[in-house]
Amino acid sequence: MTSAAPQITIITAGSPTYDQDASQLPEAAVLLEAFNLEYDDPTPDPEWLHERLVELIGDGRTDVVTAREHPAHGSHREQPDQPDEYHLRMVGLAVLRVQPGLWSSGLEGYLAEIYVVPDRRESGVGSALMDALLNHARHRGVDYMHLATSEDDVTARYLYAKHGFRRTEGGPDGPIMYVYEREF
Repeated sequence: MTSAAPQITIITAGSPTYDQDASQLPEAAVLLEAFNLEYDDPTPDPEWLHERLVELIGDGRTDVVTAREHPAHGSHREQPDQPDEYHLRMVGLAVLRVQPGLWSSGLEGYLAEIYVVPDRRESGVGSALMDALLNHARHRGVDYMHLATSEDDVTARYLYAKHGFRRTEGGPDGPIMYVYEREF
């Protein structure tokens, strides 16, 4: 039995549905906190993350893509007087950052985060998020996108390769690329 595709929402500044879409940001902040806690990374509290998302989206260089589904056990019927969207559970999100390109007149995109809740991994939610994010990025004028992940996150690495990302420079036979980071 296959599950229905998740409902995808792209939260972006200037969208005619921004106010409605932005109502998902508190739940997105909770998922971002869960992501960092799952991987034992430090994380600010969800209230701060929510405010930060609002600020970053407001500057026009960050978009959030969410995936929501009906809960598995039919609890969406408990309050039939509420709109259908009220009963959806957020099961994943992706955060796209954009900036002017250096090597082209287009934009460079950075997949800052992508997260799927553990009980929905390998169910197609990650692919649905990635498809929506890539289509949205192209629509925004992004002509190059990069991301970083850890060697042991095999599921994420598979998702990225499946969607055309590579870890080699210049093509499939190029040298392996590395990501370095430093905190200040």
